[in-house]
Amino acid sequence: MATDLPNSGSHPADVARAAALDVAAVLDKAEQGERIDATEALALYTRAPFHALGRVADTLRRRRFGETAQIATYLIDRNINYTNVCVTACRFCAFYRPPKHAEAWTHSLDEILRRCREAVELGATQIMLQGGHNPELGIEWYEQVFAAIKREFPQLALHSLGGSEVVHIARTSGLTFEEVIRRLHAAGLDSFAGAGAEILVERPRRLIAPLKETGSTWLEVMETAHRLGVESTATFMMGTGETNAERIEHLRLIRDVQDRTGGFRAFIPWTYQPENNHLRGRTLASAIEYLRLLAVARIFLDNIDHLQVSQLTLGKEVGQLGLHFGADDLGSVMLEENVVSSAGARHRWNLAEMIHLIRAAGRIPAQRDTLYRHLRVHWTPDDDPPFDPRLRSHLSSTALRPENVPSGSAA
Repeated sequence: MATDLPNSGSHPADVARAAALDVAAVLDKAEQGERIDATEALALYTRAPFHALGRVADTLRRRRFGETAQIATYLIDRNINYTNVCVTACRFCAFYRPPKHAEAWTHSLDEILRRCREAVELGATQIMLQGGHNPELGIEWYEQVFAAIKREFPQLALHSLGGSEVVHIARTSGLTFEEVIRRLHAAGLDSFAGAGAEILVERPRRLIAPLKETGSTWLEVMETAHRLGVESTATFMMGTGETNAERIEHLRLIRDVQDRTGGFRAFIPWTYQPENNHLRGRTLASAIEYLRLLAVARIFLDNIDHLQVSQLTLGKEVGQLGLHFGADDLGSVMLEENVVSSAGARHRWNLAEMIHLIRAAGRIPAQRDTLYRHLRVHWTPDDDPPFDPRLRSHLSSTALRPENVPSGSAA
């Protein structure tokens, strides 16, 4: 578990108060449906019995979803990373290359459309277009790409970019955040991903991403988007040296914005991966820390409906366990992903495994769309789709070594 020393950026008084609380009483309060504060959340995260914490989180999940509580969802999507050129140089990132680097690249529009076409043929309903902060790409480039995708594939939801990319586009194009968001939305962007949040608390954020916008600026972008009718998700990358109190503070910052806007559809925590980047694994978060955070998120983020567990960074077993610690969504088949995989996320799965994991956890699998609407509920195994070997995570990925790319796929 992360430490909470007075000089580590946490709040000593809050840590002391959390240490003095009766965690059984806090758990009971939460189970009764009362809102808990950040100090109480910290007490639960650091001291509540593991299984009792998971039980309360699962109780709240069941209560929230009522008649559909037995359903756990999954998505079929593709994460198209359009460029690896980036000037932000985050210390945890293994994907980016600086401008003019020999290994730098930016996909052409034709290539992006080809990847969209392949995704549609495999049943994907969502595209996550995300990439580096490339100084050569202004607002017009994004408008052209989004408009072209929507023109050729109107059935695809463009759940793409994130707060950091909005900041970057605003700088390169001399626009306000509101102008960028309005123009992207008009061009075809449906919603923002939670990309770029990492950790929103300033001390650890400065240490891992000193050139990135502040956490408060990221939240400002999201709040502006929500006000303009563009919803988003919220994320958290844990395990880069932040304290326990800073982890809970990240949740508090998100909950405060959600109280004002209601625009976060889901919260998605994941764990830092240590390969090929400047942090080099000096920190990390354990599976137990992750599951505890997941459960506390379900309890504390009482104003966000959906909670997604990260199979990509923690594997199928932890993903399945997450369904008993408050999560209602197992993530996506993810036909392509390059950023986190470049830092060492090697977990792979196919659609059949995704459905099996949900059913083996005692839940009913259902394919969803970007809005978390159920597209296909697999009430029994007879309702499962026929096996397709192409419906697998990382069908295509520049992050995999050639020998690890499945035969017949387009890397």
